[in-house]
Amino acid sequence: MSKQQPAQFINPETPGYVGFANLPNQVHRKSVKKGFEFTLMVVGESGLGKSTLINSLFLTDLYPETVIPGAAEKIERTVQIEASTVEIEERGVKLRLTVVDTPGYGDAINCRDCFKTIISYIDEQFERYLHDESGLNRRHIVDNRVHCCFYFISPFGHGLKPLDVAFMKAIHNKVNIVPVIAKADTLTLKERERLKKRILDEIEEHNIKIYHLPDAESDEDEDFKEQTRLLKASIPFSVVGSNQLIEAKGKKVRGRLYPWGVVEVENPEHNDFLKLRTMLITHMQDLQEVTQDLHYENFHSERLKRGGRKVEIEDMNKDQILLEKEAELRRMQEMIARMQVQMQLQMQGGDGDGGALGHHV
Repeated sequence: MSKQQPAQFINPETPGYVGFANLPNQVHRKSVKKGFEFTLMVVGESGLGKSTLINSLFLTDLYPETVIPGAAEKIERTVQIEASTVEIEERGVKLRLTVVDTPGYGDAINCRDCFKTIISYIDEQFERYLHDESGLNRRHIVDNRVHCCFYFISPFGHGLKPLDVAFMKAIHNKVNIVPVIAKADTLTLKERERLKKRILDEIEEHNIKIYHLPDAESDEDEDFKEQTRLLKASIPFSVVGSNQLIEAKGKKVRGRLYPWGVVEVENPEHNDFLKLRTMLITHMQDLQEVTQDLHYENFHSERLKRGGRKVEIEDMNKDQILLEKEAELRRMQEMIARMQVQMQLQMQGGDGDGGALGHHV
């Protein structure tokens, strides 16, 4: 009986070829297997079409039942944070998308403190990531940091409102801001270009740092360079959102039907929706890198300046409870002391009355 010959290892490549040119393929396979995470925040006043635009962008129903509050409810309404996570798969690539909505922003009569909740949420995600990064289970960190913020600007004004300026200045060192002009179908093309120029001038005047698309590398093809140039020229993006399919020129398109014609959502001649989606998809990795290398590092360095480890939220809650308990204990001790003094005074008063009555008898 003959012995089975061991299988020989065959060099898959040609002689003189080491093989590290395949490293990008390994990274690609690993990334596809792991999947991608991205967190998008949408901020803007009610009625600007934020929910419709997000549903249009990702072809998913993240907001099935949106409850619109009445005018009376808006008077004292506070800003809420609502995070919706959905897993999208396209051609074998998985994306864990988290959309953070901020209902109530700009609705109340007094909007002085309306963005504190939003800033607190952004900082909390940085804090959670720092805590996970410093822990033992670093291999499975869930990245919930806000990578991009679509800030919706009303098309009905003459540029930025004071609230817009104050909010963007408050968060521009914490998150990548992408300004978006909502409901662009309410403007003519000339009005749209005029409003864009006005907004960019005001952003520069107030030294607001918005997200700037990186320049295309010299070795990129001409089509990508031209696409990057067009995307840069389109900021702030003027968009129209719609989830309705209508018939235009013999084909079904997503858009809005008006007596004078059809506004197609995905037609670049009608609005910048396609450009906004292209910017988000093609620069998703860059948005994450800027978040990691700039905003997160800024947060980290600020924490180190303040003296290292920040007290965790749970610890703060425990300390607060202890302080409240101590204060309550002090109040009870003071109340008992007052009752003892009153009882002593009553007893002394009773003895005095009894002595006087005995002497009279």
